[in-house]
Amino acid sequence: MTLVRASKEKLHVGRPNIGDRDALMARFNDLLDRRWLTNSGPFVNELEQRLAAWLGVQHVVAVCNATVALEIAIKALELCGEVIVPSFTFVATAHALQWQEITPVFCDIDPHTHMLDAEEVEMRITPRTTGIMGVHLWGRTCDVEALTRVAERHELALLFDAAHAFGCSRGGVMVGNFGTAEVFSFHATKFFNTFEGGAIATNDATLARKMRLMTNFGFAGYDDVVSIGTNGKMSEIAAAMGITNLESIQQFIDVNRANYERYRAGLAGIPAICMLEYDDRDRTNYQYIVVEIDNERSASSRDAIVDALWKQDIYARRYFYPGCHRMEPYRSLAPHNQLLLPRTEDLVQRTLVLPTGTAVSEDDIDFICGFLRAAVTGT
Repeated sequence: MTLVRASKEKLHVGRPNIGDRDALMARFNDLLDRRWLTNSGPFVNELEQRLAAWLGVQHVVAVCNATVALEIAIKALELCGEVIVPSFTFVATAHALQWQEITPVFCDIDPHTHMLDAEEVEMRITPRTTGIMGVHLWGRTCDVEALTRVAERHELALLFDAAHAFGCSRGGVMVGNFGTAEVFSFHATKFFNTFEGGAIATNDATLARKMRLMTNFGFAGYDDVVSIGTNGKMSEIAAAMGITNLESIQQFIDVNRANYERYRAGLAGIPAICMLEYDDRDRTNYQYIVVEIDNERSASSRDAIVDALWKQDIYARRYFYPGCHRMEPYRSLAPHNQLLLPRTEDLVQRTLVLPTGTAVSEDDIDFICGFLRAAVTGT
């Protein structure tokens, strides 16, 4: 591979999008003038209301980050024993369970969608199973209907990690409305961010009240603690960023889609590369550009391609290598898991995620596509 980039700009997967700076700075000045920086301030309340309206859900609880949001949702649902999750996910999904001494039972995936296979889920259910946690990936959704049927048949809680799926829909219904609750990430690397943050969406009023209490140490009043809780509150400055970015969200999606279309055209017909595509019948955020590298047909392996791209300051990522089941403490707790997850084992060796978002130019995309073509063909 002899291609060399003209630009020295570093390209990352998930470089932050930033909305209208003037509007953002006005909100910063507003909150500084009020000196109300946290503890359910007006910006947090406004963001929750706007998010609920945008998602078409009854309740949204803004939280300091998505990992804490998962932990709160898990605690509020009173999960225990075992919960079935994919290993092909960010490790926070598993950690949120293990942190509360709940065993994450790793389940294999559908190789076409990269998400939980409902038939595999049913095979993992034991008398200790209390819930299923599906993970929406890449701006696409799990097989919600099949997972719902399994959960209902076995009387299990159904929770979704929707970190990748903010602004997406399934069958015309926005993500946020599935399962008992869905958790979003608003980390800086997500296409919609609040610097650092997250939210829990639900249509269960009782659960929403319970989670809201837990987010603020269990306080139901000035000095009235009525439940166990933690400090999961979103700050006012994070909420101000969220409101500002929500006002620009369609612009971010439009840029992501344009980038996706350019990548799709540039990668078309390249042997040994399969690009994950989006279904236009539903809304998506086009947040990730995902390709699978056929290591046997390619002149360069996926890992060699990653190394070569990094030398060009193009920080492509191996998602979700090597799989949660091969990370600690799970690798030591259940060393046999690799035998139960053949599809996951295969996929983590082939998946490559490429830079997109408002910081990536058309020239950048054209270079990356040309670079990949040269890498896999050996020309």
